[in-house]
Amino acid sequence: MKKGFTLFEAAVSMAILASLVYLGSTTFLNLAPKYRLEKAVWEIRSALNAVRYKALFEGVPCRVRFSASSYSVDTFDDNQKAWRLAELCVVEGVKIEANNAPVFTPDGTVTGLATIYVFNDWGRYKVTLGITGRIKSVRVT
Repeated sequence: MKKGFTLFEAAVSMAILASLVYLGSTTFLNLAPKYRLEKAVWEIRSALNAVRYKALFEGVPCRVRFSASSYSVDTFDDNQKAWRLAELCVVEGVKIEANNAPVFTPDGTVTGLATIYVFNDWGRYKVTLGITGRIKSVRVT
């Protein structure tokens, strides 16, 4: 009476297991750009909301400037009559294009309406900012 597996059976089962792991890992790696893009859009929307509330609560104008892979938050220093950098955030795995640097006023409105495009290999999102401070994001084909 024979017990156990032969060397050939063990090698075949290991080859099947390795191919399944390979197929699963490539599927997950292909999804990484999608999740990076969605995370970046969520982060930018959250930052715009946070800056709006910062302007409301602190009573000073706040501005958001965008670069290719980051955004910065500036507050207006009334004594110096100049913008001061308050925060700089890098967004990984995406590129950002914006047509304007929106300024949030202490009364809750926005001057300098903005359209922000966030994109990578997986796709493209358009984030729009209305004069009332409403933020809308849409996936663009």
